[in-house]
This record gives sequence, C-alpha cells and structure tokens, in this order.
Amino acid sequence: MWTILNWLQKNLIWSIPLAMLAGLAFGQVTDPAFLRAAILPLTFLMVYPMMVTMNVRELFKPGGARLHGVVQAINFIVMPAIGYAMGVLFYADEPMIRLALLLTALLPTSGMTISWTGFAKGNVPAAVKMTVVGLILGSLLAPLYLKVLLGAAVEIPVLQVFIQIALIVFLPLLLGSLTQNWLVGRYGESRFHQQIKPKFPPFSTLGVLGIVFVSMALKSHDIFAHPTLLPRLLGPLLLLYAINFGISTLVAKALFPRGDAIALVYGTVMRNLSIALAIAMGVFGAQGADAALLIALAYIVQVQGAAWYVKLTDRLFGAAPAPAKAA
Repeated sequence: MWTILNWLQKNLIWSIPLAMLAGLAFGQVTDPAFLRAAILPLTFLMVYPMMVTMNVRELFKPGGARLHGVVQAINFIVMPAIGYAMGVLFYADEPMIRLALLLTALLPTSGMTISWTGFAKGNVPAAVKMTVVGLILGSLLAPLYLKVLLGAAVEIPVLQVFIQIALIVFLPLLLGSLTQNWLVGRYGESRFHQQIKPKFPPFSTLGVLGIVFVSMALKSHDIFAHPTLLPRLLGPLLLLYAINFGISTLVAKALFPRGDAIALVYGTVMRNLSIALAIAMGVFGAQGADAALLIALAYIVQVQGAAWYVKLTDRLFGAAPAPAKAA
C-alpha cells in the first residue's frame, strides 16, 4: 500500500491524468450522481494530512518582510486581476468557468510550494512561511474577492463560502496542529520530522485523486458530448501559468538573490488547487462540476510547469552555491 501511495504522490504527472481517465470511464458506465456524497470526506482526506505537516509557528518568525510583501502583492493583487481579466476575455458567457479561473488565480501556495523550492535549492524556510501566510490570507479573502468580482455573474453565498472554508481549512488546520503537537510530544521532534511526517502527504494526494475522479465522472457525459471542451479549457490555463511564471521570474531576478528568488517563484506560481476544488464542489453543488473540471486540468499544467522550471533554475538564477566543507 505504501509503495502505491508513494508512487501516486511522486508521479502526479501520471497519476492525475489516470484519475481523470478513470473518472471519465466511470461516468460513462454508471450514473455518478451518488459520488457527490464522497466530496466532503475526500476533501478532508485531501486537506487534513497537509495540515499535520504544516508548521504554523513559521508565521511568527521575524525577517523577510520585503520578500513576503512582494509575494503577497503578486498573489492577491496581480494574479487575481489577471485571472479575472482572462475569465472575461475567454469565458464571458460561462460564469462557473470564470469562477474556476479566478479561484485558481486567487488561492496561492500548497505543500508543493515547499517541495519544489527544495528541489530547486531555494530558500525553503521562506517557502514554508509563504505557504502558511498564503493559506490563511487566501482563505479569508476568497469569499470577498468572489463576491466583488463575480457577484454580478454568479450568486455567491458568502456565508456558505466562509462556512465551507472553515470546514475545509481552519478545522483541519486546528486538528492538524493538535495532531502534530501530540505526535511530537509522544515521539519527539526528530522522529516526527524524519519518520512520521513523510507518511502524511501521500494520503493528501489520495484525496486529490479522489476529488479529480469525482469531478471528471460528474462531467463525463458533457465531455464526450462536447469533445472540444477540454482543449478550450486547457489553452487559457496554459496562458495563465505562462504569464504567472513570466511575471514572477522577472520580479524575482530583479529584486532578490537566488534562494529568495526561487522561493518567490514557487510561492506565487503554485496555486492551492485542493482548496479551490473543495470550494467549487462543496459550495456550488452540481454547478461546481463545471468549475472543478478546469481546476482538475490545472493540476496537470501546474505539476508539469513546476517540474520543467526546476530544470531551468540554474540557467535563470545561476548555480546553487556549493555546501561549505567541514573544517
């Protein structure tokens, strides 16, 4: 079981498309409506393990004010504006697709922000803090942004969105922190980080794959009836991520040294698609399946983009400094 879960987590490039294909096939051979009951438990499975591994105490560590200020300006001013504009440009008559694009642009950082920053030899502690701040700010601001920017096109139940976020973000955050404190107290800090903590992310990946499977199953008939639907969604998504990578890279190179620059890029390009999926499916019901389809495709674009960017980091920011030799 662990082998399978670890493979799914480390090979999102393949596991997410496989979940999408499985969902499409399942939706063709049966009525997938009953799968809606699985959305909330799958959401909890997706979010709670991620919260167990998150160090909220990083939020209170001093330093890096300039870096984090620039990151949040990109995350909560630049990218929402671009996501909203692209929604109007490409999906003027499809409010739920505009909703999905805005959610994708609005909710920054995920656990993968930290992982990819580490792979590229960037400033990992800064990435951890970005992840915590992005999660909390995005959760608080999302209902307000949705209401202001899309309230005329989509009925946004602001209170319901806040309740959903409380259930899928803040409750798991509280439970995850309590779980982490209990595990550290019982097994010690070293054993928690080295042996226990790595066991949680694969379960989060399982929740992601489950939500992707459900969303694709619910849209299966529409996708087969309109075969141009997926390419029509994929094009603007590719453009959104290309713009995001471009802006973040230019700002990072101009303002920060290598380690901080890499953390900035991954702290602004990696979107919290898990929370976006949970809001789309949990708040907007049957309509949310339209939005979930775009967000599911965003997983593929995001993982591929992050992987290719790791290969380019030395060319863009210079080689990582060699580790100091012990005296």
